[in-house]
Amino acid sequence: MTDAELALKLAETAGQLLITLRQSGLVDGKALGAAGDAVAHQFLVQALAHQRPDDGVLSEEGARDPARLAKSRVWIVDPLDGTREYSEARPDWAVHVALAIDGVAAIGAVAQPDLGVAYCTDAAELGPCPGALKILVSRTRPPQEAERAAKALGAELVGMGSAGAKTMAVVRGEAHAYVHSGGQYEWDSCAPVAVAQAAGLHVSRLDGSPLIYNCEDPYLPDLVVCRKELSADLLAALR
Repeated sequence: MTDAELALKLAETAGQLLITLRQSGLVDGKALGAAGDAVAHQFLVQALAHQRPDDGVLSEEGARDPARLAKSRVWIVDPLDGTREYSEARPDWAVHVALAIDGVAAIGAVAQPDLGVAYCTDAAELGPCPGALKILVSRTRPPQEAERAAKALGAELVGMGSAGAKTMAVVRGEAHAYVHSGGQYEWDSCAPVAVAQAAGLHVSRLDGSPLIYNCEDPYLPDLVVCRKELSADLLAALR
């Protein structure tokens, strides 16, 4: 099984585990979110230990293992991105599974189980995006930079949950860009960035610099994903 095939299989399987847990009705609310994080995390780290025992792993829900810093290949996973949305039975949550190689988001898969779709670097295709300019932002914490850029470019801001859900919406062509600032970690963006790059989108930090993964401090607070023809104007408007 290739790395891309493994990433996709892991993301899809973890997503189905999360659907089954929610449908059981045994827990709900915040307890459901916590249980979902734990179930998906345990599955992913155990499966990776079996399938890729020599690689490093960084999971949102796991203890930080400094040994990963010496490894070229590190799996970076978010077992449940959009815990609140998952608990509220909204569709805008996702499972992220990525492989960073020498600090680059090289392989990734993003599953959106409530939509019945999953995306992978091996088969990423960019959809058309007609209509007025739309920029996706956090539905609870829209960044000021995005508000400023939207005003400058005459764009509409649209709130959505998970970082993976927002990035895949740009891949599908439902919006032209996704802008975030004010707090994210490597697991929030690594898999979505890998898929977005494979689909031909621009990805960077707000200042246009590259996103670097498997750092000692996994804090990676800002992100721009957009269609390449928009990137110069959008980055200028964000400054």
